[in-house]
Amino acid sequence: MDSVRAGDGTSGSRTTHRYAVVDVFADRPLTGNPLAVVTDADDLTDEQMAAVAVEFNLSETTFVRRPTRPGADHALRCFTAGGDEVGGAGHNALGAWWWLVTVGAARAPGAVQELGGQILPVHVDVTDEVVTIGLDQGPAELAESPVTGQVVAEALTGGDPLRLDPALPPVTGSVGSTHLLVALASRRDVDAADPYGPALARVLAAAGAEGCYVYSRADDGHDAYCRFFNPTVGIAEDPATGTAAGPLAAHLHRHGLVGDRARFLQGHAMGRPSVLTVDVTPAGTRLTGRCALAATGELHL
Repeated sequence: MDSVRAGDGTSGSRTTHRYAVVDVFADRPLTGNPLAVVTDADDLTDEQMAAVAVEFNLSETTFVRRPTRPGADHALRCFTAGGDEVGGAGHNALGAWWWLVTVGAARAPGAVQELGGQILPVHVDVTDEVVTIGLDQGPAELAESPVTGQVVAEALTGGDPLRLDPALPPVTGSVGSTHLLVALASRRDVDAADPYGPALARVLAAAGAEGCYVYSRADDGHDAYCRFFNPTVGIAEDPATGTAAGPLAAHLHRHGLVGDRARFLQGHAMGRPSVLTVDVTPAGTRLTGRCALAATGELHL
């Protein structure tokens, strides 16, 4: 887990950091949402972390660092493939904690994380050597969208506008990162979404949101069928988005459309199916999932 110094073959030296690629919300490799986790990243600058995230070119890369606030076991810094830092407890944190528990660098049954300026509990369950991580996301902030569903639907397709679910107008939701939640009439409409990045980026800017979570309700044993687009930070599509699933669960729970536990299917359209489980509690939302290890290696910086 410790970083080491290695000669670069020319002059001076550079730092070697271990990393893992973890498939989040998955029971086997090459499904779910891939996340790069870089451990012992205290000596990396913001510019280096952003550059590493660009190098991995995954939706997010998480860097594990010493905490700066009392009570936390580890601090996480998370960057997108575009080099932008993001907050919120989603797959970026769940995959990192799964890896930390797997290599014995985090405790069970619980730990505490510092993420995006917050101190949040991490719930660890290890049963028959299977590690399941639960992340407290805090209360979801929900607000009426300042842009209409029709405007969003037009930005999500170059052809005919997608059909909206008239019972659920668009809202913005946040558990650390604000996203636009848009209910469509059917799974067919969700699959037909083909957003033109600049058009959707303008809509998201008008809504004060980072990404767009489109969904249809009650699909094949799941409470919603979802896709996520985030041109704001250079993510064309994300196969699993915990920071959007948390607000969506709270939104549907508020309307009496799900119970205290919601299950969402995402990533199917990308060939990387992911199942996200969210519990809605009086304290907020809790995101739960498992992971699979895809790769390990070293970064030479």
